[in-house]
Amino acid sequence: MYEPSPPLFPLPQKSPLVGIARLASEAESLREGHNVEYFTLPAKSLLNRSTSRRGMPFTWTINPYRGCEFGCRYCYARYTHEFMEMRDGAEFEQKIYVKQHTADVLRRELRRVKPGEAIALGTATDPYQPAERRYEVTRGILEEFARHRGFELGIVTKSNLIVRDVDLLRGVSQDNALSIHITVTTLNVELARILEPRAPRPDLRMDALRQLSEAGITAGVNCSPVLPGITDSPADLEAVVCAAAAAGARHIFAGPLFLKPCSAAVFLPFLEQHFPQLVENYRQLYGGRSFLPPSYGKRVAQLIARFRQKYGISRADSRGAMSANERPVQMLDEQLALF
Repeated sequence: MYEPSPPLFPLPQKSPLVGIARLASEAESLREGHNVEYFTLPAKSLLNRSTSRRGMPFTWTINPYRGCEFGCRYCYARYTHEFMEMRDGAEFEQKIYVKQHTADVLRRELRRVKPGEAIALGTATDPYQPAERRYEVTRGILEEFARHRGFELGIVTKSNLIVRDVDLLRGVSQDNALSIHITVTTLNVELARILEPRAPRPDLRMDALRQLSEAGITAGVNCSPVLPGITDSPADLEAVVCAAAAAGARHIFAGPLFLKPCSAAVFLPFLEQHFPQLVENYRQLYGGRSFLPPSYGKRVAQLIARFRQKYGISRADSRGAMSANERPVQMLDEQLALF
């Protein structure tokens, strides 16, 4: 029988760590394998208020896990492990923290949500990453939402595991406004494998979209981030929109790569290995900043808007308040999915 390894961060008698860093240091190891280790993490709070000044269309976020095993090379959320005093960007995909007692915590915290305040599930880590097969934290959260009514919930994922919960999602949508956003950055399987090494194949994600749509659940595609010189050709973007339409997408959005310093520390070495001819271009494009010039976001938005019209997808997001090319460019320069 497998014996769990001892906690990764044994504390001295008086630990200098506080808050989430202290909780992480005291975490109990659950399982180890394939260079990934899972830890428990007590959840004192689950709802996080969005503090972005870029006009995000949600007020609250929920992330059932800390860290994400998919290992996407461009992931902007690696910085969240720094809150636990983990500075190596690779630890984000190797040390996965499983939040505990989430349904009970959520039940109490939903009282804080006012009418019209949307909730986004999975903005920093994928709620259907491999850990979910075993620990079912996301499922427990959805079961709690199914007991309530009047909430607006959006789910962002790269995983076809979401179809496991079709019946539950349908139940949530009966009394709440629910939208699903399947992230597909490219239809090229080989390219997806090096960009998102442990995420399900793009065709599996599109099939999940089809199943969700056939079940009557509002679902669409988040074609973000768009990577300059890698996934941003008109032909590549059109292929994603075309496939999304064929799978029954109700909406599709695309936004440029958001490259924080902690992400650049992983992404630039990746470029040097797989796309060395682009390294200097990226250094010039980003030039010590996290965002591309507004003109790039505008170009992407206009392309997606044209392809949406061509293939009959009427909305950029599930609300449909504005088309993508009408949104402020600052909103397009965000890797988070809009809903």
